[in-house]
Amino acid sequence: MIIKSARFITSLPRYGDFPGMGLSQIAVSGRSNVGKSSLINSLCRVRNLAKTSGTPGKTRLINVFLINEAFHLIDLPGYGYASVSRKEQQGWGKMMEEYFSRAEHLKLVLHLVDIRHDPSEGDRQMNAFLYQSGLPFRVVATKADKLSRAQQGRMLPRLAGSLAVQPWEIIPVSSSTGEGRDRLLSVIEETLAG
Repeated sequence: MIIKSARFITSLPRYGDFPGMGLSQIAVSGRSNVGKSSLINSLCRVRNLAKTSGTPGKTRLINVFLINEAFHLIDLPGYGYASVSRKEQQGWGKMMEEYFSRAEHLKLVLHLVDIRHDPSEGDRQMNAFLYQSGLPFRVVATKADKLSRAQQGRMLPRLAGSLAVQPWEIIPVSSSTGEGRDRLLSVIEETLAG
């Protein structure tokens, strides 16, 4: 897949109608500061399409992007950021639950985890939720450039074991170097064609 156009459509405090709704959706989910916005910018090769921040918990709304005038990329709020109030964390959880229960055009969830660390409790909960919901998903291991090939080789089976997937199903990516970008775009293309 070649991304020829990408633009921001809207931010939603809760999932509902938005301009162009009805196209296929690919959702991006992961804990705070795992690199969701950086991945979106890297995939689309548009700097600052999705706002990035060194501060975890920056994405507090559901952000919608239109890709190739053909499908929507949905940037979901990060989970597991401890520095916000419990009430706010519950609000984010409710927002995501509502999204997943109402997103009838959702084709795939990209579940982002940090390749450098064992999955967090939030990662395991999201993984269990995706399995229980029967939602199609792929585990994407971000920040791959921070590890050598040998280190990646050791971490992938650990991630796979915690998240009940096969190591070869995990897609290591780096927003800095572009590693894994083409593979991820192929997965998205196959999903949308299927």
